[in-house]
Amino acid sequence: MALLTEYEQRQVAEAIARVEQQTDAELVTVLARRADDYAYIPLLWASLLALLVPGIINFAFGWLNSHSLLAVQWSSFIVLCLVFRIPSITSQLIPRSVRHWRASSLARRQFLEQNLHHTVGHTGVLIFVSEAERHVEILVDEGISRRLDNSVWEPIVKAFTERVKQGQTLQGFIACVESCGELLNAHVPVTQARNELPNRLVLLG
Repeated sequence: MALLTEYEQRQVAEAIARVEQQTDAELVTVLARRADDYAYIPLLWASLLALLVPGIINFAFGWLNSHSLLAVQWSSFIVLCLVFRIPSITSQLIPRSVRHWRASSLARRQFLEQNLHHTVGHTGVLIFVSEAERHVEILVDEGISRRLDNSVWEPIVKAFTERVKQGQTLQGFIACVESCGELLNAHVPVTQARNELPNRLVLLG
């Protein structure tokens, strides 16, 4: 998957600028290519299968001596490591819960790293996407959560997730920013003009 072009990034930044003219909320958008390289996953599966395969062969046919058993284990491990490193296969080996956990953890780290917890009135809003995991998350600081229940973001996240699955990340970002803006304009209206955080899309490649 390709991250957004400079022109597309500007479109997201312009959408944020328009929304922030009407609300005290500070929006930050983050787009990650993937939440983790999951390098340990192929090694884990290869190790487990390399332990099992020789034992199954020996149990079924009974012709492996100790040297042959060791050779089959090492051969199996090396071949499986290479096969499981193929991206399309690796993605099938990663449990959904692990993908969700890694993406969600990265979103929370980004909330802190982008200083969303230091805004005046605690009105930071993070719109986070990890493309490989098809993971979308909206995180808000306490100044927003006191006025809006977390459930209001769920339909927006769901719609954005569908856009990401369809490869329409740019359209998803703009629609998400605008939908968030409608809620924020109504519940966290602007009281003073300010722009504490950059509007640019943060890319994690």
